[in-house]
Amino acid sequence: MSDRKHRIAIVGTGGIANAHAQAVTSLPERASLVAAVDVDLDRAKEFAAKWDIPAVYPSLAELLAAGDVDLVHLCTPPSSHVPLAAECLAADVDVLVEKPPTLSLDELDSLLDAESKSAAQVVCVFQHRFGSGAVRLRQLAADGVLGRPLVALCNTTWFRDDAYFAVPWRGTFEVEGGGPTMGHGIHQFDLLLSILGPWQQVTAIAARQARPTKTEDVSMALVTFENGAVASVVNSLVSPRETSQLRFDYENATVELEHLYGYTNDDWTITPAPGTEAVAEAWSADLEDVPSGHTAQLAAVLDALTSGEPAPVPLVEARNTLELAAAIYASAFTGKPISRGELLQGTPYAHRMGGPGAPWSSTT
Repeated sequence: MSDRKHRIAIVGTGGIANAHAQAVTSLPERASLVAAVDVDLDRAKEFAAKWDIPAVYPSLAELLAAGDVDLVHLCTPPSSHVPLAAECLAADVDVLVEKPPTLSLDELDSLLDAESKSAAQVVCVFQHRFGSGAVRLRQLAADGVLGRPLVALCNTTWFRDDAYFAVPWRGTFEVEGGGPTMGHGIHQFDLLLSILGPWQQVTAIAARQARPTKTEDVSMALVTFENGAVASVVNSLVSPRETSQLRFDYENATVELEHLYGYTNDDWTITPAPGTEAVAEAWSADLEDVPSGHTAQLAAVLDALTSGEPAPVPLVEARNTLELAAAIYASAFTGKPISRGELLQGTPYAHRMGGPGAPWSSTT
């Protein structure tokens, strides 16, 4: 690999931008922060001073015009992702976009179209795929060590109080894209999908149990997969004991993960089925300990950019995850099962995650 250092700019200097800055500064031999961009120039200057960033711009257009950047990290509110990513693509600059990458399937498809006309690519932040535990699980599953996948559980049970929803861009389909299904649980069920592969059909419910939001604060889904596995997915913002849990029951072992916002190897357990004790040895053999997080994903992205390969996770792959989110809303609000591929371009739940609106929207 080349030892060229990648020049990175962060656009949007709110809370999540610090995780991105930490990731870049954790890889000093491979990347450097060259610019910070924010419509609030004072906030951008404060962020730049904190992370020793040499240049500050009030707009992405001015950053791109300066021409001194290889990779843009988009850390802005979700509704701005598509237009800003399109600007980067038009300038042939690669872009790493925070979740959710777009607010709808139609938006994602429009960005795929823009990407097809550019020399650059859009990469989506789904950092839980990149911890060493998830990498090992995918490896053992692909090698057939675990046998067939049978049952999975995916729970994102978090807590956000009323004040959390006072931020203007939270709690609406128009600006945030949805509630915990889109903004919180999406990380866990993206990891689920990265392991179990294409989903087939979903039956779901959604509810507004307690929070002042126009979206759901809870959703629950039953998902079937092309490989025959079945899974339950819970996304909640009303759960005082916060946890993120995944469980995979294979023929030869149960593999479990419990963490909150990121995991290490210590957060995984493996329980072999009777007579398959060697599975545990296969799990632990020479297993390095790489925590999940932005640093792990950025390292993988830089590997790909350096070698000229497509970077993980590309838009086309992230579409599988975003389509499941859309299908959860469509099933919950229509009361019908939704199959993958059913939400065609221009139809209500492809155009907007909430479709015509949540059942309670007329009362808010």
